[in-house]
Amino acid sequence: MEIAVLPLQNTTLFPETVVPLAVGRERSTRAVEAALATEEKLIACVTTKTENVTGDDATPTDLYQVGTIVNIKRMMRNEGIMQLIVQGLDRFEITEWTGEQPFLKAKIAILPPLQRIDEEEIEALKRNIQGMIQEALALLPNVPPEIRMAVLSQEDPVQLAYFLASVLDLGVETEQKMLESSTVDGLLTLTHAALAREVEIMQIRSKIATEAQGEMDKSQRDYVLRQQMKAIQKELGDDEDGEKAEAAQIRERLEKADLPDDVRKEAERELKRMEALPQAAPDYHVIRTYLEYILELPWRTASEEKLDLNEARKVLDEDHYGLDDIKERILESLAVVKLRPDSKSPIILFVGPPGVGKTSLGRSIARALGREFDRISLGGMRDEAELRGHRRTYVGAMPGRIIQSLRRVAVNNPVMMLDEIDKLGNDFRGDPASALLEILDPAQNNTFRDNYIDLPFDLSKVFFIATANQLAPIPMPLRDRMEIIQLAGYSDREKLNIAKQYLIPRQITENGLTEEQLTISDDAINLITSRYTREAGVRQLERTVGNLARKVALKVAQGLTDKVAITVEEVKGYLGPPRVYPEEARKELPPGVATGMAWTEMGGEVLFIEAMLLPGGSGLTLTGQLGDVMKESAQAARSYLWSHAAEFGIDPNVIKQNGVHIHVPAGSIPKDGPSAGVTMSSALASVYTGRRVRSDTSMTGEITLSGLVFPVGGVKEKVLAAHRAGIRRIVIPDRNEADLEDIPEDVRKELTFIPCAWISDVLKATLEPNVTSPPAVLQEYGPEGPPPASIHL
Repeated sequence: MEIAVLPLQNTTLFPETVVPLAVGRERSTRAVEAALATEEKLIACVTTKTENVTGDDATPTDLYQVGTIVNIKRMMRNEGIMQLIVQGLDRFEITEWTGEQPFLKAKIAILPPLQRIDEEEIEALKRNIQGMIQEALALLPNVPPEIRMAVLSQEDPVQLAYFLASVLDLGVETEQKMLESSTVDGLLTLTHAALAREVEIMQIRSKIATEAQGEMDKSQRDYVLRQQMKAIQKELGDDEDGEKAEAAQIRERLEKADLPDDVRKEAERELKRMEALPQAAPDYHVIRTYLEYILELPWRTASEEKLDLNEARKVLDEDHYGLDDIKERILESLAVVKLRPDSKSPIILFVGPPGVGKTSLGRSIARALGREFDRISLGGMRDEAELRGHRRTYVGAMPGRIIQSLRRVAVNNPVMMLDEIDKLGNDFRGDPASALLEILDPAQNNTFRDNYIDLPFDLSKVFFIATANQLAPIPMPLRDRMEIIQLAGYSDREKLNIAKQYLIPRQITENGLTEEQLTISDDAINLITSRYTREAGVRQLERTVGNLARKVALKVAQGLTDKVAITVEEVKGYLGPPRVYPEEARKELPPGVATGMAWTEMGGEVLFIEAMLLPGGSGLTLTGQLGDVMKESAQAARSYLWSHAAEFGIDPNVIKQNGVHIHVPAGSIPKDGPSAGVTMSSALASVYTGRRVRSDTSMTGEITLSGLVFPVGGVKEKVLAAHRAGIRRIVIPDRNEADLEDIPEDVRKELTFIPCAWISDVLKATLEPNVTSPPAVLQEYGPEGPPPASIHL
């Protein structure tokens, strides 16, 4: 049959399918019009081989030879375009082209139905195709329900294949092969392969779409959160561009700061990191705090030093009474600094009881040097990180106390006081003393690296001063790095002058009084010193004077009086009953009691060691919370006297047939130290011989088993304590005679010192010549004051 031919671009029509077509080219339009003019309204649709060929210029060689006859169901014109609804009827093959103008015409032959070669294979392919259709529909959730039903309900494999080919974009070549297939097996094989490829593409597209959606969801979520945060910041008055403004501000400060090259390089690197982070990021604030520390540290900023030794001497004299030797040693150190500024600053360690002026000496040195002063208390510090800082990876990390101090004073050459260095601790968090070794070592501290800053900082310009109450707790390696200056307690005369020159004027001013409104007599000051304070320094004395000044201020403020003159009689009325009853010299000591001297953290003390025979007993009994050293001293003294019994007129049977009990009063206070041997020997010799120990004599010193007297420490404090107790005759080891120069001259003139090298010399100086009739009964003691915190003999 001869029929009009309609060339199709990129489209293949299949039998039994209904599809829309748009026809606009002239030759194609005439072919459609010719078809519509017939009764059957049939037209042969053939696909062009290439995309470039159109309906107007297509020639028979440009077209496939197999196509589909369609019936035009509906035609509408819209702006010159014919909108067709066609339905595929049969496949055909062109047998002869009969014309090309005004439209293509050809003679065609209807192809026979497809042959079925292998039914089982056809069924298998059909099921596989239906299975893949299910997968494809799962990947295409928006497919209309009627299409789903049409696909899933189709039983004819040929119609199913043609339908899939018409709805899927399989490509012209594949679709044409399917159309030209002469068997059902071949058609389903082609459909299966094409559908499998399409399903795989759909799966990949679905995966890509899912991932893209996930990224998009996260980005959208972050975007929404950032917008909310900006809205909150705006409500709070923050600038929306606060991040950039803050970073720009830090960069501007960084450019202006005088930083070493390595510090600047690290700071710029951190700043770039900060600029790349959102403000909400945790690292943002960590870096900002770090950069602020970097910018605020005095890398190259130093105080202008104005060291004048005469001025320094004047400053020290203004701030402190007495302490002539201490001031001289300080001036010697400052002289070295002046002559050689590049020398390593000496590390001075002030050792002495509380309240003797250790910290204020540090302030005076800073004032004399014209440098900034800062104090760091090391008491109770157990964490090494408190000195070295925490690493920035830790939550709440911060620099160590040294770097914090430098940031505070804003110069790199301050006078830095390390207070209470003897009270450093250590535990599982490290040993702060080991960190101090590096900080105080001039050979290492020029590149001190704090864990938080993690940049080398030069500490060699810092003038370190340390203070301690005792030397013993300080580790030996740390002690070796420092120049030790001992500060002993003040005598009563020194306290009187200090109170008159410094303490009373200061308390009068601080309490709003004038010097005319409050006067305190010297005797009243001495009474306050001896009965209301118990210390080697003057801290408690100043507090007591302040208490007195406040009571006077109350009276003046109430209008009860204009001025008050405090005398001895009025002290009790203002301060209440005396709180301190210092040990006083006893007029007469029973046999077996000797007066010793002890060093305490609060200064010196006088105490009495008592010995008593225990008839029928044996051995040595010790009481009074004695330490191992004192127990050994007691045993050595007893053994020495036993072995030299004849020399000292002791009947050996007294020692053999009697036990002896040695007691050191204030038993609730631990006592230990190497200076009680002499006193215990005197007490034992007294009880064994029945000769009293001289009541006007106190003693100190350690003994050996052979009777040698060893030197001891704390002589000044002990002598001052004995002087306060009214004792004027003191036995000391002969090798401690040099220490007597530290004792104020006025005190030294009132005392008689008896240097002894052997215990026999001690006993000659302490025991009375006459024998007192036994038994050695202890007399009732006089009043004893509150016990000291600890006693070191």
